[in-house]
Amino acid sequence: MSIYLRNFLRFLALIGIQVLLLNKLSLRWWTSPNGFPTFTPFVYPLFILLLPISTPVWFVMVSGFALGITVDMFMNTGGIHAAACVFMAFARMAVLKPILPRKIYEYKNLSPSVKTMNWTPFMTYSSILLFLHHIAYLLLDIWSLNAPLYLVIKLLASLVTSLLFVALYSLLFSNSINTQYKD
Repeated sequence: MSIYLRNFLRFLALIGIQVLLLNKLSLRWWTSPNGFPTFTPFVYPLFILLLPISTPVWFVMVSGFALGITVDMFMNTGGIHAAACVFMAFARMAVLKPILPRKIYEYKNLSPSVKTMNWTPFMTYSSILLFLHHIAYLLLDIWSLNAPLYLVIKLLASLVTSLLFVALYSLLFSNSINTQYKD
C-alpha cells in the first residue's frame, strides 16, 4: 500500500475513533464525583507522531492544522485542537533529532515507531510530543492558571491515558507500520 494512502487512511481512522468514540466518554480515574476532573484521552495526535521522519516540517505543520481543524469542526472547539496540533508538529523535529541515532535524511520514508526506534525512544518521543500537545490544548481550553492543581491533574490523567492508547496502537499495528531500519 502506498505511504500516502496509508497515512490518509490513518488520518480518517484516528479522527473517527476520536470523534465517534473517545469524545463521547467522560473518564475519571476515581469514582468520587467531586474529587477528580473528567478528562478525554486524545488519540488523534498519533497521526502526527507516525508521519514519516523525512516529511518536511511545513507539510507536518499543514497536516497538523488539517487534523486539528477537522477535530475542531466536529467538537465545536474553535481552533483549540488546531493550535495544539500545529504546536506539536512544529516541535516534532526538535524532539526527534536528539532521540534518533542517525541523521534525519538517512530515514527515508520510515515512520517513528516501535520497530524503527525500539520501545524506550519511541515512548519518550511520544511522551514529549503528547505532553506539548496536551499542555497547549489545556492552557487554551481552561485559559486560566488560577487552579494549577486542576490543570496538572487533568494534564497527567489525559497524558497517561493517551500514552496507553499509543502503546496499544503500537502493539496492535507494529507489523503494518514499517520495516526496521537496517544498515
